[in-house]
Amino acid sequence: MKTNNKIVSDNLREEALDFALFEQAKNYAINYMDNILNQAVFPDMKALDGLNAFKEPLQVEYGDPYKILDLLHKNGSPATIAQTGGRYFGFVCGGIVPVALAAKWLSDTWDQNAALYVISPIASVLEEVCEKWLVELFKFPPNTAAGFVGGSSTATLCGLTAGRNYLLNKLGYDVSKNGLFGAPEIRVILGEEAHSTVYKALSILGLGSERLIKVPVDDQGRIKPELVPELDASTLLILQAGNVNSGAFDDFKTLCQRARKAGAWVHVDGAFGLWAAASDNLNHLTYGVELADSWSVDAHKTLNAPYDNGIILCSNREALTNALHMTGSYIIYSDQRDGMLYTPDMSRRARIVELWATLKSLGKKGVSELVEDLHDKAKYFANALKDNGFTIKNEVCFNQLLVSLGNNDTTENVLKFIQISKECWCGGAKWGNDSAIRISVCSYRTTYEDIDRCVKVFAKAKDEALNDNAID
Repeated sequence: MKTNNKIVSDNLREEALDFALFEQAKNYAINYMDNILNQAVFPDMKALDGLNAFKEPLQVEYGDPYKILDLLHKNGSPATIAQTGGRYFGFVCGGIVPVALAAKWLSDTWDQNAALYVISPIASVLEEVCEKWLVELFKFPPNTAAGFVGGSSTATLCGLTAGRNYLLNKLGYDVSKNGLFGAPEIRVILGEEAHSTVYKALSILGLGSERLIKVPVDDQGRIKPELVPELDASTLLILQAGNVNSGAFDDFKTLCQRARKAGAWVHVDGAFGLWAAASDNLNHLTYGVELADSWSVDAHKTLNAPYDNGIILCSNREALTNALHMTGSYIIYSDQRDGMLYTPDMSRRARIVELWATLKSLGKKGVSELVEDLHDKAKYFANALKDNGFTIKNEVCFNQLLVSLGNNDTTENVLKFIQISKECWCGGAKWGNDSAIRISVCSYRTTYEDIDRCVKVFAKAKDEALNDNAID
């Protein structure tokens, strides 16, 4: 029975054809991009106070879409972090390759679910294509499988799940059927500098922190191969391609060869560092990494694809799909690629479109040059800071810097002054017992002029911190 009531569905159908609404969104987005290089890297108090406009009860009546967009742009845009500018170094957050952003706009309009070929043929085909491209770029074994997830935290979880299940299956135990109660013990070996996401994944998998074998590392955070205990067929060995603070890389060739002889599983946490394998001049950092069994990496870091873009790669396709597959009478698998077989999610946005556009835009040469440019600018940044009295505590092998003034209190005060300036933004870290300022050079938008500008901020902050110390 039809009614004359104006219902929400009617409003939504009208808005779907109201192209002026989308024109307004486009104009706001272009305005943001036009101003981002001049925007404060971290919002000022006025911008942060503007967020109070969002703290309201949910209204009863239907909202005006134009006013909603206006609120987002007026009060939301100024309160964003300028990660897509050139002076944000706080975390490993890349910029956005222009065509990838444009592709994201288009694919968001498609609103595809990338679970199955029958739900989205375009997502399936692009995933298949990107899998081949990535395997070629990283020089991995030909049958390596790739799953496209939100980030390397999820990718790490997938790789460790595949490794745990594979090792248990070799020991005659089916964990997917029997659970972990009564399962043979899995030995987990990792370096003392393993990333926190690794510990998180291991905890989720029931491989608790108190049972892990933590191997001492050198002064750059690299696991010491000679201190790694004997490996066997029940061992899950976790290595790093890019320490989160120093950027250092483990000795993959030595450790992966030992693992292969022993029948152990090796997972490499390569969130931002694995891209060195695609560089003509930096791939020596990842020598032997192709001998591992699984790898986690982010495209939204070093590659500068939009958020969110994580990738799990596994040389044993069957081990990955066995760990992540699901069944149901309504699920229609095909003879094409069905993406949900390689990820924990069924419903999943087609983030592959942005990754494909990024890789298609850069090509092999562009990926290599992008990675090397970030490294070159990190070295330039380090040398400029040295010239201004700062100490660089790490070997700048990739894109990470650890900066200090020797005294912990002084270093921490300098960091506060830098953050308050809003001219640039970086975070802090502990390196051993020392405080350090942590710099991640990871956006293609960063120029040498940006770095010079930031060095002046560092120098001014140092003077202010030292003056404060002198007064104290």
